[in-house]
Amino acid sequence: MIEAIDIPAQIGAIHRIVRRTPREDGGENVTVLASRSYAADPEDAWSALTDPSRVARWFMPLSGDLRVGGNFQLEGNAGGVILECDRPRRFRVTFGGETSILEVRLAPAENGTTRLELEHTVPIEMAQSGAGALWVGPGWDGGLMALGLFLDGKVAGDPVVAANSPEALAFSEKAVHAWADAVRDSGTATPEQLAEAMQVSMAQFAPGAAAED
Repeated sequence: MIEAIDIPAQIGAIHRIVRRTPREDGGENVTVLASRSYAADPEDAWSALTDPSRVARWFMPLSGDLRVGGNFQLEGNAGGVILECDRPRRFRVTFGGETSILEVRLAPAENGTTRLELEHTVPIEMAQSGAGALWVGPGWDGGLMALGLFLDGKVAGDPVVAANSPEALAFSEKAVHAWADAVRDSGTATPEQLAEAMQVSMAQFAPGAAAED
């Protein structure tokens, strides 16, 4: 069960940035950066992100050899290799492929809160343009929202069921448009690339919603 979602507040809580950056081999990467604050200290937030018994309560079951060099798997989703871990500040993993890199950073903020930054970087060959952010950004938004609800004690039951509730799908629709705005602001994709990515993203994260923006 998930309590009523304040969709505008949840959308507004996340700051979104899309970048195209050069690689050492002469190619390019596309980076998605999402950040927001939580009413929890870094240790509590870290535990919610890495303890399998807690992750399963707000995200999905997590298994594996959870140490640097070990593998992890999110049930029904991506897995990868744990590249770096600095509790409770930062972890870095491959996510769904060796060139898809996910880094999560935690920092203490005002009044005992924590600022979380989630950075997901893939090669331009995979993303095609900055509009590729729409293939992952809305999903990360959903995860960041669910983490906040969990830390606030507002999530119970099956998180997969909650993620498919009408309210969660309405949130995802808004998240697609928010990431489209971030791509547009970044200048990292053509209007045609953005329109195509929105169609794909809506079908994946908010089926039945219109993609016009």
